[in-house]
Amino acid sequence: MLLKQLFDQKTYTYTYLLADPDSREAIIIDPVRERVDRDLRLIAELGLRLTYTLDTHVHADHVTGSGELRRATGALSGVSASAQVACVNRNLVHGDVLRFGPYALEVRSTPGHTNGCLTFVIEAGGQTLAFTGDALFVRGCGRTDFQQGDAVTLYRSVHEQIFRLPGDTLIYPGHDYRGHTVSTVDEERSHNPRLRTDITEEAFVDIMNDLRLAHPARIHEALPANMACGLPAPTSEDDHAPPFKSITPTSLEPFTRGRVIDVRKPEERDGEQAHLPDAVSAPLSELSERALAWPREDPILVVCQSGRRSAHACALLAQMGFSDVTNLSGGMSAWHDHQEATSC
Repeated sequence: MLLKQLFDQKTYTYTYLLADPDSREAIIIDPVRERVDRDLRLIAELGLRLTYTLDTHVHADHVTGSGELRRATGALSGVSASAQVACVNRNLVHGDVLRFGPYALEVRSTPGHTNGCLTFVIEAGGQTLAFTGDALFVRGCGRTDFQQGDAVTLYRSVHEQIFRLPGDTLIYPGHDYRGHTVSTVDEERSHNPRLRTDITEEAFVDIMNDLRLAHPARIHEALPANMACGLPAPTSEDDHAPPFKSITPTSLEPFTRGRVIDVRKPEERDGEQAHLPDAVSAPLSELSERALAWPREDPILVVCQSGRRSAHACALLAQMGFSDVTNLSGGMSAWHDHQEATSC
């Protein structure tokens, strides 16, 4: 089997190209949008035919190149069904097998960093290889403090799905920040400072709770973009028409069909008549992350103070695959004015 390990210096992300040298069929794992030209050039140079473009999870630190590679090559895209990414061709679940040439890539569910993390396992020439994404790094692991992350779940995923592989299994991580390229199951079981076998589940939770890391710098760009396969949101024939609806307070009836989302800061919601009934607070800075847990078919009404932030929020939600998004034009200021006018 042909294996190429590629690296993006800006995001410390590994991309993996796997191919059968006879049929020339290939799979790419965790492509980066800014490196699509590099990947396409390599695929062409090697005479490969890309059949699948896969993401181990919905990334928060970079934008996937999956959509652009699919558009350029006709490959099928895949990500975990738990991630609810509407634009992919394959919603992958634990136990799925993806074939290229004589090779079979096994899908293993390894949540914990996010609730939709996958590890891809393959045997080639008597050697087992595991592409672990952010579930397991060389001497580390992905964080568990956002995107439905959970330290207990990650600990169990690694110990039950990765550490039970043969000891000489090669571990290929999603990122590296210290110059490592590959490890083995035996090495990580013995030397991983967070997950080695003498560290208990309770101790691991304490380690993860004490990391206190800043959120990735590109999270507010990356999450909605990756929910759209890394591609721009579809536009209508009128390039100036937003991909969402708008209503005014004069036509607003009690919104009972779905979610009312207030994207203002919490302190802006204080005071009399400061927010709509049943409105849920999701500040714009947190919206992309919060929205990952919402069903994409839910109707959503978005409000802010003037209607400007909520319009931006509506565009983000549409980009993430939400199909029924409405902006309250004029925001709560217009709503207050309407309330006062109708009470006179």
